Amino acid sequence: MYENNQSNLVNFNKKSRPRLALTLGDPAGIGPEVILKALAEPEISKKYDLTVVGNGDLLVKAYHKLNLIENLASLANPDELSVIDVQLDGEIKDQIIAGTGNAASGAASFAYMECAIAQTLAGKFDAIVTGPIAKSAWKAAGYNYPGQTELLAQKSGVDSFGMLFVARSPHTNWTLRAILATTHIPLRQVADTLTPQLLTQKLDLLVECLEKDFGIYRGRIAIAGLNPHSGEQGQLGHEEQDWLIPWLEQERQNRRQLQLDGPIPPDTMWVKPGQAWYGNSLVQNPADAYLALYHDQGLIPVKLMAFDRAVNTSIGLPFVRTSPDHGTAFDIAGKGIADATSMKAAIHLAAELVSQKLAARKL
Repeated sequence: MYENNQSNLVNFNKKSRPRLALTLGDPAGIGPEVILKALAEPEISKKYDLTVVGNGDLLVKAYHKLNLIENLASLANPDELSVIDVQLDGEIKDQIIAGTGNAASGAASFAYMECAIAQTLAGKFDAIVTGPIAKSAWKAAGYNYPGQTELLAQKSGVDSFGMLFVARSPHTNWTLRAILATTHIPLRQVADTLTPQLLTQKLDLLVECLEKDFGIYRGRIAIAGLNPHSGEQGQLGHEEQDWLIPWLEQERQNRRQLQLDGPIPPDTMWVKPGQAWYGNSLVQNPADAYLALYHDQGLIPVKLMAFDRAVNTSIGLPFVRTSPDHGTAFDIAGKGIADATSMKAAIHLAAELVSQKLAARKL
């Protein structure tokens, strides 16, 4: 379906800097725009070794279209970027239209991911920063993955992985970290999917990430309940009494170096993080990380606090992967109004995590 045109890879000889691959995401969405805006920032373009992975013609087309918009924020010139030009079949490329996600745009974004993963596993990059994709477009193209995280894990040959969302408050500089126990599954499947074994797996990943990526060795982790009021002693659901509380007690015995709080009622678990984020002077000892049991339980509060700057990072992979915490936004694609803050944060966090890993290896 595609060819990887290595001749268009510009070598800037930045070996001392984190080597980051940036996938365009769905080319019909805002991925090309937020990447061009992010790479126009000198603090990003001059600080890291960055390579865009995508179709060069589509990137140039997006650049010229956006440049026609008055009062547009600065854009990086594709001619001045390091680009791996992922060649697409002409029929596919002709069907890609800004603002319209379809099988063609899904096939393109999948090809970009395949290329970036292969190059990273081959040692050419230290991390991948992924542009947003549309799962429906992947499915239309014949790729039945719940999301990019699952593709990354499969291609990397790992079974234990997780989605951690990280954001730094612009008000207090406090860092929010939230991991999801379950991700892209229907709500009615959550209770059956959750098990003590699954939570232990996610907790293992989280503890390892806190230690290796953030240097937190005696962390405090808040763990949500599943039901309203964490089940109200079995009156509003039995999962807490049946296995969640016993599991948590066993984990406290096994991990005496940690402070494990919970199961905290889901409607109150996010009060302290909100206070820490916005600078409430009364908040004391917010947790180092928060374990939510399902997608919306974790991501509604994260996006309320940090929609424009939260970063999705995949943990458990053999390399660093981050992504902006927003979707393709087809409704505003090509209009020049997409906010690149989260993409910039994803690039910065990827570089920080790579630097932390490299420093740890030297010890």
